[in-house]
Amino acid sequence: MARAGQRRSGGARTSRAAQQRRKPPAQQGIIAVLAGVAQEVAGAVRQPPTRPVVRTKFQVVALLVREERARVLADTGTTDAQRTKKLKELDGVATLLARTAARDTSLLTLLADDARVSDSARSFKATLMRAGGLEPPEEPAPVAPAAPLPGAKSQVVPQSVISRQLANPFLAPDFEAAAARTASRARRLAGWELLEPLFRSFERGTDGVPACMPLPTARSTFAPLGRQLMPHQAQVVAAAAAGHRTFLLADEPGLGKTAQALLAAQAANAYPLLVVAPNVVKTNWAHEVDLWTPERRSTVVHGDGDRVDAFADIVIVNYELLDRHVGWLGDLGFRGMVVDEAHFIKNKGSQRSQHILALSDRIRARAARPLLMALTGTPLINDIEDFRAIWQFLGWIDDTMPLGALMGVLEETGLTPVDQGFYSAARASVIDMGIVRRRKIDVAADIPARRVADLPVELDGAAGRSIRAAEAALAARLVGRYRSALEARRSGVVVDGIDHELIRRVASWELKESSGQGGAENVFTMVRRIGQAKAGLAADYAAQLARNVGKVVFFAKHIDVMDQAEQTFADRGIRYSSIRGDQTPKAREKNIAAFQNDPDVAIAVCSLMAAGVGLNLQVASNLVLAELSWTDAEQTQAIDRIHRIGQEEPVTAWRVIAAQTIDSKIAALIDAKSGLAARALDGAPDEDVEASVDVQLEALVGLLTDALAAEGVG
Repeated sequence: MARAGQRRSGGARTSRAAQQRRKPPAQQGIIAVLAGVAQEVAGAVRQPPTRPVVRTKFQVVALLVREERARVLADTGTTDAQRTKKLKELDGVATLLARTAARDTSLLTLLADDARVSDSARSFKATLMRAGGLEPPEEPAPVAPAAPLPGAKSQVVPQSVISRQLANPFLAPDFEAAAARTASRARRLAGWELLEPLFRSFERGTDGVPACMPLPTARSTFAPLGRQLMPHQAQVVAAAAAGHRTFLLADEPGLGKTAQALLAAQAANAYPLLVVAPNVVKTNWAHEVDLWTPERRSTVVHGDGDRVDAFADIVIVNYELLDRHVGWLGDLGFRGMVVDEAHFIKNKGSQRSQHILALSDRIRARAARPLLMALTGTPLINDIEDFRAIWQFLGWIDDTMPLGALMGVLEETGLTPVDQGFYSAARASVIDMGIVRRRKIDVAADIPARRVADLPVELDGAAGRSIRAAEAALAARLVGRYRSALEARRSGVVVDGIDHELIRRVASWELKESSGQGGAENVFTMVRRIGQAKAGLAADYAAQLARNVGKVVFFAKHIDVMDQAEQTFADRGIRYSSIRGDQTPKAREKNIAAFQNDPDVAIAVCSLMAAGVGLNLQVASNLVLAELSWTDAEQTQAIDRIHRIGQEEPVTAWRVIAAQTIDSKIAALIDAKSGLAARALDGAPDEDVEASVDVQLEALVGLLTDALAAEGVG
């Protein structure tokens, strides 16, 4: 009996201890309640399918974790140690939820900003809050939608972007960025109007000093293996590596601003990086990413962004699409932003300028010291006030006054706008914020006397779809002929994989029929259609060049491409001269003289065949090749119209290439054959010198080979 009594006594003590350990939920606190439910959800998800009640519990716990985190951070009545402990416990719950969602990724949709919160979820949320000692509100507070960015009307959010957002539902804020937003307050200069004197300092305080910040000597090439930066390019990248984060990069076109920006982003680890560029060069940005930062992945935004890879390191979008995508771009968490052809935003009242400024504001608000770069060969077009929007994008000023570091430097000068030395000191202060300006003539020793720069463009819309469909039809016809030839063989020869000899015969048959002007789509009609589709983009780029560097020569093969380009220039108020094969000698000489001597004639539109020889157009140092020739010799003849004796600047030929079409194959073939003349005529080393191979034939060979490889042959 005594032992029985002892057992009862011991059991009573155990029960009391268990009761003490099992506190009522309200005494445990909300975090413990959430942890318990999260464990319950995790166990249930291990036994699929996930029932609706489990999904509701997951959503409610996630919502309460967010709310509790915000409450803890805002609570001034707790010590730092208590706050840290609670945040650590909440992180534990959040981590458990993330692991649970990894088992059933459909749960992530419940965390989207627009996810529906059902009545049962609201009821369960109130139950959990009471269990954790919190008093739920009488009615759930509506979630206010984010304020739309200016001018945004029909915004879209690509599915890839939603997936990225849901993959990071508990992304922590950057508190360093919040600290960095503390602006230095004007003391001595309080009350002074400073923006107007700052702008005027670039008129009154020049003293013959170039507008270029001091740049460090580059001690590293920074470029990937097999590529090399020019010295002037490496200096900007070295400045970014040393910690400089805002640049107005105003180098003349042809000096490699794109490479400098991409490698500066790499040096600053400014990923993800947003690039905003004109439509005509956005595909080229992706091409340059592959060249200069091949370990980084880029994505180009087209249309509604159906093909966007939101997990890419670099997102490239053109100005015209910002109104559709500005919302999610502002929330993606960029740590750097590059605005190409930044003079496009000089009108602060325009929608594109408002989008750019709103995006840069969001980036500065969320990231500490982001990399911001404005690229333009002509930062000033009409007035010194053209600086305003660019400086505001870079965070140097706002609508009324200088900001942060710039204000601090102006304070340190000890001068005011009434002092004699203020303007030169103010100009130097702004330049040191990151203005970089070099001309071709200044760095002529760095760059080759002439070079061909490829400009890949994406053919969008109906024309692009039609060309890709025609190319696919041509490839299918070649494959059909190849298979028919294989089946008709009687020699008994068996070839393992692709029969390259037969491919060349099939391509020769196709080329012979094409030359006979057959009715079906062929390589000649396709190349012409590509030239027509590229005409507007090539003209657009020539117009940008003309505004940046002055006179430009525009070469095309076909009259309709020339007509379309001239219409583009006329619509934009750009004067041009037309040099064609059907002109009288008198008209031709008049148009050549106008381009050479009239400063208002910005562009010479030339027929590749009619103007490719016998002309002197060296008043320009930039030309645009809107259509590809079939030989390197024709291309070289065109370039030599401006690369002549007496040319004082390096010459750049911008070759417009339609990406993902046969145009790219033709360009590569022309380049591959370009060394033939050097080997045969100039005494270069003899390396398998062969007769000039027909580029047309090789293009068809490549098209058929690629089509067979895509089908798994070989």
